[in-house]
Amino acid sequence: MSDEGMSRQVLSNQASASLNKTVSILPWIICAVGALFYAYEYVLRIAPNVMTTQLMQYYDINSTGFGILIGFYYNAYTPMQIPVGVLMDRYGPRRLLTIACLLCAVGAYLFGSSHFLSIAGLGRFLAGFGSAFAFVGVLKLATIWLPPNRFAFIAGFTSALGAVGAVCGEVTLTPIVDTMGWRSSMMISALIGVLLSVLIFVVIKDGKHRELAKGSSEPLDLPQICMGFWSIFKNKYIWLNGLIGCLMYLPSSAFAEVWGKTYLQRAHMLSSQDAAWAISLVFLGFACGGPLFGWWSDVIKKRKLPMVVGACMATIIISIILYVPDLSKYQVMALLFIFGVNYGSQVIVFPIGRELSPGNLAGTAIAVTNMLVMLGGVIFQPAIGLLLDWSWSGALMDNVRVYSAQDFKYALSVLPLSLLLSAFLLTFIKETNAKVNVTRY
Repeated sequence: MSDEGMSRQVLSNQASASLNKTVSILPWIICAVGALFYAYEYVLRIAPNVMTTQLMQYYDINSTGFGILIGFYYNAYTPMQIPVGVLMDRYGPRRLLTIACLLCAVGAYLFGSSHFLSIAGLGRFLAGFGSAFAFVGVLKLATIWLPPNRFAFIAGFTSALGAVGAVCGEVTLTPIVDTMGWRSSMMISALIGVLLSVLIFVVIKDGKHRELAKGSSEPLDLPQICMGFWSIFKNKYIWLNGLIGCLMYLPSSAFAEVWGKTYLQRAHMLSSQDAAWAISLVFLGFACGGPLFGWWSDVIKKRKLPMVVGACMATIIISIILYVPDLSKYQVMALLFIFGVNYGSQVIVFPIGRELSPGNLAGTAIAVTNMLVMLGGVIFQPAIGLLLDWSWSGALMDNVRVYSAQDFKYALSVLPLSLLLSAFLLTFIKETNAKVNVTRY
């Protein structure tokens, strides 16, 4: 071979190696951009937590009314999980995630610009509607682009990014709300959503090209989807797994996202900023615990054991936070971080849901599981507000109800009870041994 021919061969090999490297990195980039959307929607989800007093004062509502207002998010998010899963399996994530992110931005704008409670509720509803696509979309991307033995880790990593979004929301939004007001913070959030939707449209691919996504599958037709959905829906273990996930997720949906900050101010006398930092440590702990427990579960090829350990540890720690008096600020913060790490084991319900279902219906299986998990927000956010109103002593400050530490302890007792119940129910769940179901519809 001539020198010129050898040079061309070398260049060709280098180009091929560069292309292979790009292709190997591309799946992670695609999944990471999808996970950014999940982090963004999590900011919108927890935003009312840092503006509780302002919203209750502006709209002249009590805790029950506040719980109902922010619950509009879950009223859209939870029932949308079923069609979201079907749509993901049928049409792929790219267009759906782009439109969903734009809906979140519109919802944030309506919530921040409204002078009427009904319009604010509509904004929360639209944000929840768009957010319904985020987590399922990321995990659907993972099933398309990444190997099955990485799925529990990816579920944990995605949840971790959502928790990072919550940390940013707590820590960043608190000073913005305090200095610029809650409306400005929501306008900024809306603008970020528009920019992120453009990034999603440009970067994310549906994996239809075989040279880019070897594991992708052809879209299912409607009869296949209906048959597959029915097989998932009638699976008792899917329902049990979702209930366990719901009970284990209450520390986030009922405590960290809504009532935790106010509880820490009342019961442990933390300032607004310190309480925001303390709640952010719950999410930060979850960001560490989700991937950690997911990795542990993948390594030992067991799903139940890590979840039982996490649920039992979380029960003990939240009981200390709720019932042990005279804890220092730093003790509370340390306990909240450890609490977040342990309830991070909850993310394992998603690989369990996938492994209990036909392989080409991963999106639907994940969505049904996520719907059941998110029922906790629909039920318990307003329920805890109702419990607070039942135990309210009549104290007011600036025409806003003031709840005592004892009121919060009474209302938040559902947390240790739910975690303990989830650990008990785990004894009845089917162990999948981290094996993907190869059955197809």
